[in-house]
Amino acid sequence: MSVKLEWKGNMKFAAYTPSGHEVMLDSSINSGGEDTAARPMELLLVSLVGCTAMDVISILKKMKAFPENFRVEVEYERAPEHPKIYTKIHLKYIFKNAPSKAKAEKAVELSQNKYCSVSAMLKKASDLTYELVFD
Repeated sequence: MSVKLEWKGNMKFAAYTPSGHEVMLDSSINSGGEDTAARPMELLLVSLVGCTAMDVISILKKMKAFPENFRVEVEYERAPEHPKIYTKIHLKYIFKNAPSKAKAEKAVELSQNKYCSVSAMLKKASDLTYELVFD
């Protein structure tokens, strides 16, 4: 398997995933880009919330415990000097009308401590915390 990346001019790139999808990347105008796509570090956070959210919904589906609505938000801090890694990452799992708080908590715990490979990788380099919010 491989990921391929093709330069599209200035700071714009097209990445091609092993699953056959294209992901565009760009940088800000101040950095020589055109501001037409997400930045690589932003996509890392998108990967994190996507990975854990898919885990949670998959686990809740098996438990037959769907919330009315569900989202994950991420707050972060980055190192001030290069390489500007994420030093702190905090996830908020927000459930609306969750049929069972205990099942939601179990699903998040399983994602964070067993299944989400993106979380596991980021925990090696940053302080990753989370909380559950029930509306």
